[in-house]
Amino acid sequence: MAGALSGKRIAFLVANEGVEQAELAEPWQAVEQDAGRPVLLAPEPGIVQAYQGRQRAAKFPVHQTVEEASVDDYAGLVLPGGVVGADTLRLKSGAVALVREFVDAGKPVAVICHAAWTLVEAGAVRGKTLTSYPSLRTDLVNAGANWVDEVVHVDGSAGWTLVSSRTPDDLPEFCREACRAFAA
Repeated sequence: MAGALSGKRIAFLVANEGVEQAELAEPWQAVEQDAGRPVLLAPEPGIVQAYQGRQRAAKFPVHQTVEEASVDDYAGLVLPGGVVGADTLRLKSGAVALVREFVDAGKPVAVICHAAWTLVEAGAVRGKTLTSYPSLRTDLVNAGANWVDEVVHVDGSAGWTLVSSRTPDDLPEFCREACRAFAA
């Protein structure tokens, strides 16, 4: 039996310099289990270094660079977190532009932990309600968002769906709601 995503391609956008492994691997697995096709995007070709906390973990091959990617090829976007990766990604103009294209196209976006920083850079949080790692609260509020402390929050306002969670502890709920948004 086909899953709810049934062959839909889902973009996972991360910095080459790092991503929190659980926040990449668990949503990736959830998309695959729901019959979707995850694709790893990064600013540069090559590999992405994952971390578990501050320790190096697995390396993942980049499938497409942000310049090669077309929003039209994807049903949605996942922005996994990790402090270093999220902080680096928001400084990459091509990555920020791609995130803005997903929002402008009305595609669902799922962010966890520190990944909301890239949404701030893309000017995409004004008027949206979302959660994140607690240290991002002031950044998000200053950018016009309504911040809430919830395991997962889904905001379907402003023509696009935003799924957000706080930490790796929230991954089961995050994965469930992200896949639900991508299948809609």
